[in-house]
Amino acid sequence: MNLINKKVTHNRFGLGSIVEHNESSIEIHFESENKKFVFPDVFEKHLKLHDKNIANSLEKIIQKKAMERKEEERKKEEERARQRKKMELRLEYEKLMKNHKLHPQSQMVFWCDTEEQHQSLSEWKVFSGEIKSGNNKGKPNKPIRLHQNSAVLLTEIDSSMPEKDRRILGVYMVKEGFIGKLCEDGYIPAHSTYRLQLTEQESEQMLFWKYYVNEKHPHKMTWNTGKYRYFDNLWMAQILLDIVSLKSEPKERELAQQFFEHFCKMNQISEQDIQEPNGALMRN
Repeated sequence: MNLINKKVTHNRFGLGSIVEHNESSIEIHFESENKKFVFPDVFEKHLKLHDKNIANSLEKIIQKKAMERKEEERKKEEERARQRKKMELRLEYEKLMKNHKLHPQSQMVFWCDTEEQHQSLSEWKVFSGEIKSGNNKGKPNKPIRLHQNSAVLLTEIDSSMPEKDRRILGVYMVKEGFIGKLCEDGYIPAHSTYRLQLTEQESEQMLFWKYYVNEKHPHKMTWNTGKYRYFDNLWMAQILLDIVSLKSEPKERELAQQFFEHFCKMNQISEQDIQEPNGALMRN
């Protein structure tokens, strides 16, 4: 848009003529002196073009600029809100880390269907599922008991088999710094190192109900509903100790031993605290 020599009226300096302009500034010669202004902002309130056709075109440019500024401000506000939320989460995270007290049942056992078996052992994460009712219906479950000391046990049961034959597929510590109370998406990621997958033969020797018992119904082996259960820290230690004994390949056995020692340290368990498994399967 060529505005050179176009007549304008400024609400303070009066009649003038445009002598120079670019994308961000405009210079106008008034009777007494030349003045520079921000372009096209000055036309919004202070300056009026005499040429109506160019004025109409300029108005469209001004409207477009205004919309761009509004969009830019919206994005900035969104970024400020994100930063505030990030800071709030950080402060909450630091508070939870500082004040964390070990829960005696802060381990999770997860029931993997056929599709989840592949995902959980390749991507090393599980999804805690969605809330089924109430105000938060449809939102992901928060695994509130899980913390840095927690491990996730992966299990499966063939639909044609009795529940007592539920077997363990693998186990992992949760990701470093994970806090279930702050988990918004329901995904529980694995630790970068402490992950163990069992072979088919090993899995058949690691039956879940050998370790787990419902204290209210100690002889029953029923899962009922839901994708996961919390369970006792000592039971997980028993499982990890048995996996160490089960592993014959040197590197895998070494990792299993390191996993076991790390777990016991995180849960303040000494090897002397660990008794023989006494789950529902051992009581029938």
